Amino acid sequence: MTATGPAPADLHDFAARLRAYAPHDGVHALRVPGAYAVRASRVDAELFHSVYRPSVCIVAQGRKTVFLGPDLYEYDATRLLVFSLELPMASQVTRASAAEPYLALKVDVDPAQVAELAARVYPHGRPPVRENRGVYVGESTADLVRTATRVLTLLADDRDAALLARLAVEELLIRLLRSSVGGRIAQIGHEESTVQRVARAVEWVRAHFDEPMDVPALAELVHMSPSTFHGHFKAVTGLSPLQFQKALRLREARRLMLVGRVDATTAGRRVGYASASQFTREYGRLFGRAPTRDIAHLREHGPDVDSTH
Repeated sequence: MTATGPAPADLHDFAARLRAYAPHDGVHALRVPGAYAVRASRVDAELFHSVYRPSVCIVAQGRKTVFLGPDLYEYDATRLLVFSLELPMASQVTRASAAEPYLALKVDVDPAQVAELAARVYPHGRPPVRENRGVYVGESTADLVRTATRVLTLLADDRDAALLARLAVEELLIRLLRSSVGGRIAQIGHEESTVQRVARAVEWVRAHFDEPMDVPALAELVHMSPSTFHGHFKAVTGLSPLQFQKALRLREARRLMLVGRVDATTAGRRVGYASASQFTREYGRLFGRAPTRDIAHLREHGPDVDSTH
């Protein structure tokens, strides 16, 4: 049976539920661990720089774009977005207003849970996946939107939230596994998939981002040759291993200056830069402003509300 897109009435109900849990702009944690209501009432004039965890984002209204390397992915009420591993990315809300804000449900994806559910959905083996990417767009169906709405509805009652909401999240993951992006979702839970092997390398880089990178050793860690590892890493993340490390370093330096209130020289040194001029140059290239000007701008206009999602 062919999947059908969500009807206007379904999206209206979904949006109304999200408004209740997101009364103002930002990312609002829900009573189910790993689930969030997201709201933005204006179009972003600038890119938001964030680290996105493995997750799925289902939109009720509005539109957003994320950038992975040279590629961009646009999603809205007809298209959902899946992040298959932790990635430093830029994003931008491209359709939103005070009257009709961008509203979305974001659910973190646990690889172990996906592995258990995928074994039930695909008892004879996972469907093949032609390409491995860290981000992909799929069709948002009526069944998915109704299940997402049911998750939010169950949260309104204490007993339902405690006993049934997790089951509704599980149903949502099962429906994703049975959807057009099911094979890609299943890869998140398969330890030896290219995506998960790269994810293990990403986990190491995130834990040691301030140390010199040894690409051959990292390739050995995930049981690949250096050339194969480099190719797969860039295919999945949109960045080379060194570019990925640089992106993490610069985002952490930004956080240190904004939250920890350290100066630019100290922040650069803490994240692994021996040269202050190189740090300033690469920071400006990524964020569009020199460190001191950028932090002053963020303090005046507010930090990225999407900084962890």
